[in-house]
Amino acid sequence: ALGRNQPLKKEKPKWKSDYPMTDGQLRSKRDEFWDTAPAFEGRKEIWDALKAAAHAFESNDHELAQAIIDGANITLPHGALTECYDELGNRYQLPVYCLAPPINMIEEKSDIETLDIPEPPPNSGYESQLRLRLSTGKDLKLVVRSTDTVFHMKRRLQAAEGVEPSSQRWFFSGRPLTDKMKLEELKIPKDYVVQVIVSQPLQNPTPVEN
Repeated sequence: ALGRNQPLKKEKPKWKSDYPMTDGQLRSKRDEFWDTAPAFEGRKEIWDALKAAAHAFESNDHELAQAIIDGANITLPHGALTECYDELGNRYQLPVYCLAPPINMIEEKSDIETLDIPEPPPNSGYESQLRLRLSTGKDLKLVVRSTDTVFHMKRRLQAAEGVEPSSQRWFFSGRPLTDKMKLEELKIPKDYVVQVIVSQPLQNPTPVEN
């Protein structure tokens, strides 16, 4: 038995991301879910309805979300989209990040993020080369200093490759690196390759006059 069907509750799930997330990162995480989940299980028309309902729910259009759920005969045992069933008894689970942004969202603009990241003193620490593999397929060696934060290394990469720091996401051993982490704290072994995912801006950004 599926249990009773509850009306969709109005309150949004509160959750915290493992790392502070920008709006763009949240969007790409959602896109990835909606692109992959329907391919593995359940019925496409139910997924389509759930996607529309999740969108309405997040936009605070509660009546529309409920109407979509009712129209597709979706059962919510707990009154939440995190667990739903269709009339055939198939189970569908929506991750919280598809229903509400995390409480630790950060602004996309890197200048806001980085106001509180102090510049390392010039020539402090020791110089080394970091091997980077960009998602564009390019490998390069970046000259960095041990006292550099990830943000400063992003700026060095920007100087070398012209990629805005806000368009770069750095990963080491599959772990996302946040802007404030210092190279010396990361303990990256020599010759280890750091992955950099470059999200291409949609249009050519106009240069900002300083």
